[in-house]
Amino acid sequence: MPTTATHKWSRHVTEKSDALDLKKRVFAGTDPRRIARSLKRSAEHSDRRKSDPYRSAMSMLSFYINRAGDTLPRKQRSRLEAAKDELRDLFGKPRQAHGKH
Repeated sequence: MPTTATHKWSRHVTEKSDALDLKKRVFAGTDPRRIARSLKRSAEHSDRRKSDPYRSAMSMLSFYINRAGDTLPRKQRSRLEAAKDELRDLFGKPRQAHGKH
């Protein structure tokens, strides 16, 4: 179970990001494709992002995964890693070889 501190930073990231207006609880989703589509939509519609939509969306996803660290359940980490591949597909970018993430 995540700690209160974990909830605090993750809520701040998803609600107050300077780069993207994210859908509430986007990172808690169970469908990697839906997560990726939501991030893509947010990145494409943001007027505040500092880089291209793909980089903004991927950066936000990677940031969330990395900040959660060991508090992120293995099953959800796997879904979010799969969402990275879905995001690459949606933006027409090549998938990366899967090794240890």
